[in-house]
Amino acid sequence: MKKRSLGNSDIQITPILMGTWQAGKRMWVGIEDEESIKAIRAAYEAGITTIDTAEVYGEGHSEQIVAKALSDVRDRVVYATKVFANHLKYDRVIEACDRSLKNLNTDYIDLYQIHWPSGSFKTEIVPIEETMSALNQLKQQGKIRAIGVSNFSRAQLEEASQYGRIDSLQPPYSLFWRLVETDAMPYCIENNISILAYSPLAQGLLTGKFAPDHKFAEGDHRSKNKLFQGENYRRAQKALNELRPIADRNNCTLAQLSLAWLIAQPQTNAIAGARTAEQASANAKAAEVELSEEELQAIARIGRQVTDYLDKNPVMWDF
Repeated sequence: MKKRSLGNSDIQITPILMGTWQAGKRMWVGIEDEESIKAIRAAYEAGITTIDTAEVYGEGHSEQIVAKALSDVRDRVVYATKVFANHLKYDRVIEACDRSLKNLNTDYIDLYQIHWPSGSFKTEIVPIEETMSALNQLKQQGKIRAIGVSNFSRAQLEEASQYGRIDSLQPPYSLFWRLVETDAMPYCIENNISILAYSPLAQGLLTGKFAPDHKFAEGDHRSKNKLFQGENYRRAQKALNELRPIADRNNCTLAQLSLAWLIAQPQTNAIAGARTAEQASANAKAAEVELSEEELQAIARIGRQVTDYLDKNPVMWDF
């Protein structure tokens, strides 16, 4: 898989990244550690060498699973993890990083990201200058190689950039969720900040595997995803039916088509989660799908049947 530079850093990432929220188990159902390890390993063997995780995914469990899957090839993979919104004071950032280093069984983290802006989920407000000071210190010590942010607006990204180099932004971004295009993306293009899109398959909706009457199991957080509710869900089903012929013409699945469209957007890479080895291998193949300019535009038009009707709230869930 052809690699890309992460922002202005010397880190090389794959355009498809392996997402591991589900490996943490919390807020997911039916997840087994052995399956998660196999999925992460399959992603690596299929050419995905960039792995995204976070301290909050199962309170470190996801990071530990990543280590079990990849410690023997640590020098050939890129680890991206995140510090949560309740750990943004200077000392807590340092402590959180040390915990993540231990969980990941490594002495450096390639990309360390602020998971949510200060104040999210009723957390304490911490000046971004203080958090960035800690991140810059970790970078100077060699504990992290690059700094990123997640769920930041353009204004928040601009403010953080005053205090140090930001090499990536991780927003929710998919064919069915495109707020970043009109907010932070122009700033990312202008300043060579890589976009690492999370939920690039709209939490599985873009795979086409969910029937019109689908009901999630108790405890599955996707039941609170706005895209799976009411008219949004009906519009999504209509759009998927229109996307299928384009996928068929390209001999790919709906998921691969959606990922291929996404990584063709400016500065954009896709963090695709997978429960199984088969899903991980299939996600990797999306990097081989080459879409024409006409197809890219047609796909974008179809997606707008969903996105034009969404509100401007950047959070995807009604938690």
